[in-house]
Amino acid sequence: MAGLARYMAVLRLFSEGMPTWTVAEMADALQVPQSTAYRTVRDLLSEGLVEMSAEARYRLGPAFIEFDRLTRLTDPLMRASADVLRAIVHGAGVPGVALLCRLYGREVMCIADFASADASFSPSYERGRPMPLTQGATSKAILARLSGKRLSKLIGVEAVEAMRPELAAIRRAGFCLGRGEIDEGLAGIAVPIVCEAEGLVASLSLVVESHRLAGAREDRLRHLVMSAAHEIESLLNHDHQARGPLLPSGEAVGGAN
Repeated sequence: MAGLARYMAVLRLFSEGMPTWTVAEMADALQVPQSTAYRTVRDLLSEGLVEMSAEARYRLGPAFIEFDRLTRLTDPLMRASADVLRAIVHGAGVPGVALLCRLYGREVMCIADFASADASFSPSYERGRPMPLTQGATSKAILARLSGKRLSKLIGVEAVEAMRPELAAIRRAGFCLGRGEIDEGLAGIAVPIVCEAEGLVASLSLVVESHRLAGAREDRLRHLVMSAAHEIESLLNHDHQARGPLLPSGEAVGGAN
């Protein structure tokens, strides 16, 4: 491994099950010399991406918290949805969790969520957790709005052909309804969010208990999520137009002095 891949390989070793590592453990896991692992950790340590724990062990460092804050403040999708997730949950009238998710490599990741105070469940889609690209309404709503070329690159030609009828139906309907595909007993209504100007394809979802989603309530919640997704799209486009094209310095052309 060389360059950025070497650093990312070390950072991806950290998990809930293994939150701290020694240099020797890293070297064994990555099958690299301990000297290579040591140099990588030394560089990560100097930038705050890892920090010392007890007994010569290392854990993820505070730099991630700094970047998390910056992402919350500057990511256009998160800014546009800041109040919308809360509004969906409050308007649902049943216990639920609103999710905002986007593509993350070959997976889908929740970047923001909001749960009602009376929700006694937690969907597997939680902020920062990568999820399967081809399973669940939240992911399929995103896939349905990708170009055929991009789809083929992400999931392969055979998988695209297998999913083509389902994805076409989602595009026509403007939403995806899933029941128990990810979490047993839960159902999700997901609507795609697209802002070509920002290069964003995402989805907005409301997850509720399956038995609460039927008849008139299902129709009402579907319209609620679809309206909220359209609101986010409008906010994204308005924000992009307001900023205008950026100069190399980051100053918007025609912006206020």
